[in-house]
Amino acid sequence: YLRRCVEGNRHFNLAVGIKPGTLSNGLKYSLATGNWGDQKKAMSSTAGVSQVLNRYTFASTLSHLRRTNTPIGRDGKLAKPRQLHNTHWGLVCPAETPEGQACGLVKNLSLMCYVSVGSPSEPLIEFMINRGMEVVEEYEPLRYPHATKIFVNGVWVGIHQDPKHLVNQVLDTR
Repeated sequence: YLRRCVEGNRHFNLAVGIKPGTLSNGLKYSLATGNWGDQKKAMSSTAGVSQVLNRYTFASTLSHLRRTNTPIGRDGKLAKPRQLHNTHWGLVCPAETPEGQACGLVKNLSLMCYVSVGSPSEPLIEFMINRGMEVVEEYEPLRYPHATKIFVNGVWVGIHQDPKHLVNQVLDTR
């Protein structure tokens, strides 16, 4: 049907081209088994994509929802992927990890960690420039030796003389 529509330069109707049962059954299979992919090609599908949510206690449910998985083989004896890196400070819980082969490969986000949706940095930088931030290219260390550095998404974008006031303005606008 798709080939005929493309070759004949006709409009493609999704309801006619794909049976609704095919999509529904595929999603049901993938969510039920955790194997993401075609049911007939189970060997090439990705395993462990979906899991049953742990509901034993409220704390175990929160822990299960905040779990991250490092996608490397469990049987390897590599130590580096299992260790916490300095950049994980405040983001990953240093104590909670399973025992056995998955030790250190399954990590949990810390309780106060907040994951935000990515957004462009330019509007925020323009907002702060209009509120007295000096961009890093124009910064003179001798003129402002005690200025506070401002980072946006890990990039040093400027300095400010009154950081508390700037933070309050950004939070009020948010």
